[in-house]
Amino acid sequence: MIKELRVAQWKSFDHATLYIDPLTIVIGTNASGKSNLLEALSFLQRIASGIDVDQAIKGNDALSPLRGGAEWICRRPALEFTLEVLIGVSERQDLRYRIRVRTEGVTTETVDEELTEIAYASGAAAAAEKPLIWRQPTKAAVTAREQGITVGGYAIHAGSARPPTQLAILGRVSSILPVVDGLIREMEAADAARLVAQHLNQIFVFDPIPSQMRNYSALSERLMADGANLAGVVAALDPQRHTAVEQTLTRYLKTLPERDIKRVWAEPVGRLSTDAMLYCEEGWEGAASHEIDARGMSDGTLRYLAIVTAMLIRPPGSLLVIEDVDNGLHPSRAGLLIEMLRTLGKERGIDVIVTTHNPALLDAAGVRMLPFITVAHRDSVTGASRLTQLEDIKQLPKLMAGGALGQLATAGRIESAIEQGGD
Repeated sequence: MIKELRVAQWKSFDHATLYIDPLTIVIGTNASGKSNLLEALSFLQRIASGIDVDQAIKGNDALSPLRGGAEWICRRPALEFTLEVLIGVSERQDLRYRIRVRTEGVTTETVDEELTEIAYASGAAAAAEKPLIWRQPTKAAVTAREQGITVGGYAIHAGSARPPTQLAILGRVSSILPVVDGLIREMEAADAARLVAQHLNQIFVFDPIPSQMRNYSALSERLMADGANLAGVVAALDPQRHTAVEQTLTRYLKTLPERDIKRVWAEPVGRLSTDAMLYCEEGWEGAASHEIDARGMSDGTLRYLAIVTAMLIRPPGSLLVIEDVDNGLHPSRAGLLIEMLRTLGKERGIDVIVTTHNPALLDAAGVRMLPFITVAHRDSVTGASRLTQLEDIKQLPKLMAGGALGQLATAGRIESAIEQGGD
């Protein structure tokens, strides 16, 4: 699982670290950097899937650009950004992947990449780091860039071999390394790269949009980032899994509205049965129940169903990222949302990162979630975005004595404590 994300000169951040737990909650005011942080995860997922760095930022016909494109990808006046992830392999072994990218004018290029194994020996004073693969510009490329010439020379290092090539570690290392002569640990390095790529590929930044879920959708195996094909994905599941997913959706939706939800399901429709629609059967005590389809469901209901579905169908080991997770939900249901994320995440081995502005959700999280809440905020001097873990604020006990967490967030007292040196 991904344990840490580090960013440097990325968008509004200078340097920051996000510690990732089974359920991580990121809070902060508007323009504090929450969305910028999540886009770093989107970028990493894109390059791990084989998309080149330039298109991962600028987008293409099938991919929307990151907000601001290449012009705003670095914190000004910097021309380079660095992203780094720490991935847990075992209790005594981590892998660290780092990429540094330069953007200047219309040019976007990878400056260097590193993949390092970190071993934690029992009783050792410090962890042992072993570089597996690293990529950096050749001397000729550096000289050419200094002279304003575009050139694509790079050196890839694994063990002692240094063959010149253009290589994206995550997307192409497994196909390149086996043909390189003299690599004693070539498969070890390739396996590590594949493992990192697998974890980054399983990042799913999810922003379910209810208006997109109300139409018929084609049967599909992969849930779209806006949830538009929710019905098609549920209806396309194999019969045994389809039944289990619908039963779980029904169980969780029953607790959401005031009316009685008897069943939630999706089924193919039309003469060819290639499209699907989402339905539910609802009613009131003492009255006959009736069926409605997605066109008659509330925004909050559809978003909640989409989030539960993502928790149920994402593969174990995934990282599910949801911005404004409680958007459309009544504050009284915040506790149900938190408990669902915690329970299904643990059952299915899925880590979750959410952002929120909702004081009710913070109150529902309670004291037990304090170690897993991170505050995004701006430095009062430089304006750079920073991340502070809530439990690291020295004034936190005094703050908590003065009110619930949601009240403190609403009054802006958390950011004030950080600004006054309380972290």
